[in-house]
Amino acid sequence: MSGIPRGGMPGGGDRQAGEARVAATPAIPVTRPAARTALAAARTPADLFPADDAAAVRLHRRLARLLHPDTVPESERAGAEAEFARLEALWRRRTAATLATRHRTYTLGPAVASGDLAVLRAASYDHDGTRHRALLKIPRAVTDNDLMEREARALNRLARRGAARHRAYAPRLIESFRHRDPVTGTESRVNSLARLEGWRSLAEVRAAHPGGLDPRDAAWMWRRLLVALGWAHRTGLVHGAVLPDHVLIHPERHGLVLVDWCYSTALGDNVPALVERHRDSYPPEVTGRRPATEATDIHLASRTLAALIGERTPPPMRAFLRGCTLPAEARRPHDAWRLLAELDELLDRLYGPRTFRPFTMPAPAPRP
Repeated sequence: MSGIPRGGMPGGGDRQAGEARVAATPAIPVTRPAARTALAAARTPADLFPADDAAAVRLHRRLARLLHPDTVPESERAGAEAEFARLEALWRRRTAATLATRHRTYTLGPAVASGDLAVLRAASYDHDGTRHRALLKIPRAVTDNDLMEREARALNRLARRGAARHRAYAPRLIESFRHRDPVTGTESRVNSLARLEGWRSLAEVRAAHPGGLDPRDAAWMWRRLLVALGWAHRTGLVHGAVLPDHVLIHPERHGLVLVDWCYSTALGDNVPALVERHRDSYPPEVTGRRPATEATDIHLASRTLAALIGERTPPPMRAFLRGCTLPAEARRPHDAWRLLAELDELLDRLYGPRTFRPFTMPAPAPRP
């Protein structure tokens, strides 16, 4: 359903040993001696519990019944309590520290970002003897599973159909999978993304420059954003949420990545949802639940850049931005590549030939 307000953010061949462990796991113990033997042989949670969450929950319940201290004579109580404590410690490590899929077993780290739609958690996994870093995007509510699936489809489409030289303009999807919470039983769609190190959002850039960013610094961000949009549009996609939190830049490298493709849609379809706190930034076709086009993204990108530069925007650039944010979708530019050429002409008139300008950001505030 288009226009529904929702919050916003920001299979491979490395089959893990977890599947082998499932095959090697003995039958569920039916006696206390068998349960004690299985527990004594386990050094890690994976040695005792299968990768499948539902099966792991069943095994834990069975072991807890068989090993509970209340089931033994008083003379054996101390040893039973120690065994039970070890079982519960292994279970806590299993439920808190790992998340297993058909292809990988992720070791979970702390949350690195949190928004109304999803939580991003640091994670890592083994592949070919090497430890790889990932970012797990976990929806806050199962009602947003459809948006997570939409992002996975968009990233796969960009990887398959987009020009290879521009793939760095979007995150790399490692895999997308369903995860059932072993406690609540709810099932979420989780997207595993390659980690991006050293990147900052345009929301952070704006906060660091409350008086407005020098247009010459904003120029390279603007140019790269138009490249990212032109690349996506040629695959038939509209991003649908080109907002400050969803545009990441690398200050030193002058790189840009357009993230959070949960709101993306095919050209000519409706944007599925909007970020309510940015409602005023959307063009009329989104809030009016009408089809989105390339001009939709260009409007959003232009509003984002206009807010970033603020009062430092020179009049010719202000007029350029105004033409990109006209209320009538048909009157706005639709071709991001052509718009990039027009922007280059404007920048050349204002500032002369392009030169590299080093750009720095203050260190991010430490997380509590």
